[in-house]
Formats: sequence, C-alpha cells, structure tokens
Amino acid sequence: MRLPRLTQAQAPLTREVEIVDEHGEPGVVSIPAERDLTVYVDRRELVTLMTLGAQPELLVLGYLLNQRLIDSAADVESITVDWEVGAAAVRTHAGIDRIEERTAKKVVTTGCGQGSVFGELMAGIDRLQLPDTRMTQAQLYSLVNAIRLQESTYKSAGSVHGCALFTLRDDGDDGDEVQMQCFIEDVGRHNAIDTIAGWIAMQPASQLAGGRVFYTTGRLTSEMVIKSAQMGVAIVVSRSGMTQMGHEVATRVGLCAIGRATNRRFICYAGVDRLVLQPELAGARPATTA
Repeated sequence: MRLPRLTQAQAPLTREVEIVDEHGEPGVVSIPAERDLTVYVDRRELVTLMTLGAQPELLVLGYLLNQRLIDSAADVESITVDWEVGAAAVRTHAGIDRIEERTAKKVVTTGCGQGSVFGELMAGIDRLQLPDTRMTQAQLYSLVNAIRLQESTYKSAGSVHGCALFTLRDDGDDGDEVQMQCFIEDVGRHNAIDTIAGWIAMQPASQLAGGRVFYTTGRLTSEMVIKSAQMGVAIVVSRSGMTQMGHEVATRVGLCAIGRATNRRFICYAGVDRLVLQPELAGARPATTA
C-alpha cells in the first residue's frame, strides 16, 4: 500500500502565562496551546480545526478517514502542514468523488473542542463488522493503570482530552498482555480520536495484531462510538460516562462500552458479552449508609 508523504510540523504544546491565585499571589503556570489549522484538499478549503497541534498530519489524515471522504491512507499523496500560515495542504491521487455534495450537510458535534461531521451521521454503520474481541476485567484494570502512569500534557497544564489505542495479545502461559500502541492529547476528544485513526492508517498490519481497545477521557457520544467502530475497535473505555445516542449506536453495532473507569470501578453500558468479568478483583463493595 502506498502511504502518503507527511511533513513533521511541530509547535509548542504549552505556554507559560502569568496568573494571580486566590490569595492574591502572582505566579506563572503552563496552559495548553490552541491553534487553528485550516485544511485544504486539492486546493479546496474544507474545514478549520482547533487543535493542540501535537501531530497535525495524522490529525488531518484521520479526519478525512473518519468523515469517510477517503477510503484509506493510500488515497492521499501528501499532507503538508505549515504553522506559519496555519494551513494543512492535502494532495490526493485522484481527488475526492462528489466532495461538494458529500460536504454540503454538516452536523455540529457535542462536547468541548466542538467539531463537525459531514453527511448523515448514521450512514453505513449497519455495514460495520467488528472483530471478535474480548477483554478480561484484569486487562481492563491494567489498561486503566497504564493511563494513570502515562506522562501527559494534562498533568502539567490540564484542559485537554487524552485518547489511547491498546492491543490485547495472548502470551500463553504468561497471560494476556495489554499494550499501549498510541497516546494522543488534544483540546477536543474528536481531534484526539481522529489523530489515532490517522496513526492506525500509517501502520503495518503486524503492528496492530490482536484485539483493539480504545480509551478516552471524554464522554462516549454517538460520534465517538461510530469513529471507534470505523477503526476496527470493538471495545471502548472511558473515564467519563455515555450518552443515550452513544448507547444506542454501541448496541446496534455490537460494541462493548465501558464508562466511569477509574481505579477498580467501572460501568459496562453495552456489549457485556465482550467483557470477561472477574468480580473478585474488584475488592469489597463499599458499605452503604442507612
């Protein structure tokens, strides 16, 4: 498969600003960067994304994939990002068929870092075939712990969402291994999941052998569930909760949705058949007061 040529545009992820605290004391803190990136596809302006700018080329590639404007990374010849002008130039091999028609209808998505999706949100989800991925409760706890230990912009500056892709691998007598493949932060969870989609598209199949699990600090809304399913992910885990439409979509496509996942606690909202429960690992149930 021909992979696109990508620049490696870099920009500072944080900046220091002067503040005054509740005691009237001055100080300096770090805050996340937020910059606009206007995407041009074959010289046609498509959308402006507000982003942290950690891996902008992968963000743009994943955005095009998740919007279903391209079928694979092989459709793209190159992505060039120039932070001096705040633009990403995408050159495709054969153009995007019916791009004006397909981008005419725009749906504004929920949440921080508010984004948009083109076309009918639910179009084509019934054709998605998810892999037969299953995860044990012990693996879930390993995943949550890996996120806890991960160095992040959130720890130093806050105000960002984090997303990660894990693979589950059977190591025989040593048990099942949970391996973090990619960790991305951005000002909005949509950007973070799109960047992971772009990263996946650039990897050889051997890199992603085993079941895929997606983690996000944000809510499991309908568009987050759809994007996860489009990436071949059958299990999603969130530190936050889930919306009604997200639940409906997860049930419809057979995706396992786990929320409120912190320490040893979690709620499985949908697809519990993909989760091998080990309640003895959860410890004693907290006592309730009368």
